[in-house]
Amino acid sequence: MYDLIILGGGPAGLTAGLYACRSKLNTLMIEKMYLGGRIINAHKIENYPGYDNISGPELISKMEAQTKKYGLQIVNKDVAGLDITGDVKKVQTEDDIYEAKAIILAMGTTNKKLGLEKEKKFIGSGVSFCATCDAAFYKEADVAVIGGDNTAVIEAQYLTKFAKKVYIIYKGNSLTAAKVEQDKAFSNEKIEIILDSVVEDIEGDNQVEGLKLKNLKTGEETTIKIDGMFISIGTAPNIEILNGVIDMDEHSYIITDDDMRTNIPGVFAAGDIRHKSLRQLVTAMSDGAIAAYIAGKYIEALKK
Repeated sequence: MYDLIILGGGPAGLTAGLYACRSKLNTLMIEKMYLGGRIINAHKIENYPGYDNISGPELISKMEAQTKKYGLQIVNKDVAGLDITGDVKKVQTEDDIYEAKAIILAMGTTNKKLGLEKEKKFIGSGVSFCATCDAAFYKEADVAVIGGDNTAVIEAQYLTKFAKKVYIIYKGNSLTAAKVEQDKAFSNEKIEIILDSVVEDIEGDNQVEGLKLKNLKTGEETTIKIDGMFISIGTAPNIEILNGVIDMDEHSYIITDDDMRTNIPGVFAAGDIRHKSLRQLVTAMSDGAIAAYIAGKYIEALKK
């Protein structure tokens, strides 16, 4: 029996683990893949206080070392089921059942898909969701980034280090990225920005060879020839294992109070999986710290 189980090893989960272990809570973290979540793909972080420039992998490596220093136990397993409505919270993996007095849900989000017929087929053959991971495959190539937010525009800038030309394709009439990032993109001679447009189809038989675009204002259809595409159109919360027992908003983000409590006693949520107005590295860490602190108070109250 653990005091606390944390599901998810991104910035929120790792911060929660640090605060929990420093409070002497017997804490287990379960992460199905690798630590870091989506931030592990960030080649350059410029808005984390105290670091003018640090990569996602470097920051996560530092966080992992710090949490392990204070005794955080980490296992890499896929969660098959949860029983969290009772006093004892149970997490079932493929070969074990773990129990705890409290649980923090910090499973983060995954990239949204365009929903095109060839999208899944061409993953690894021209369709990617991570420039940091795959940019090196597109040296002197033509590529496209689908999306207009901060992540999309920063990915496009990174791709210019390798690609010959980078299209930014966005459905809105203006990008939504921070002005400083927009300025960088507009001034980069390798980047061409196509607004008011959506991808209607992916061309190619065995790999991406082009995109059919539709202008939402004029209805005009055009085709651009590319060698790869990077999809960056937002995220969706990883809530598949929750089976509807947790209160969520209309977009399936978990609803909590300011202390990260969900509608179930002893169950907390932190990070991008939570309903909130801003999903950033610093807000995820803040959520994790609060969740661990309040979980500790909940566990302490059980002893009385």
